Amino acid sequence: MKNGAPMARGRRHGRAGGFTLIEILIAAATTRAASIATDGALETRERVLATWAAENRVAELRARSIFPEIATTRLATEEGGLALVIDETVTETANASMRRIDLAVAQARDTQRVLTRITAYVSR
Repeated sequence: MKNGAPMARGRRHGRAGGFTLIEILIAAATTRAASIATDGALETRERVLATWAAENRVAELRARSIFPEIATTRLATEEGGLALVIDETVTETANASMRRIDLAVAQARDTQRVLTRITAYVSR
């Protein structure tokens, strides 16, 4: 107690208010960890939607009994609000009544970044 006034607990005379270096480092690390978690969740969402789009394409071919021609085509589609492109490569197999279909799905805005690949077979 100085001059009859009680001294505030936990405060030293002359220390300016603010954060210590360790508090700033902890806050920065926490922010970065949250950012990484958010990026990971977004990546997972995009890959799941791409997989659904590929599986939907195969289901469509089978449901419509389409026996595709041997070719490579690019299809535009949307899944869960995400614009996607599907590169579909149809090749023959040893069995003439079956076709192999390789699908590579990417975001429409970055077609070089493939999110998923699947292989399926359809028959006559």
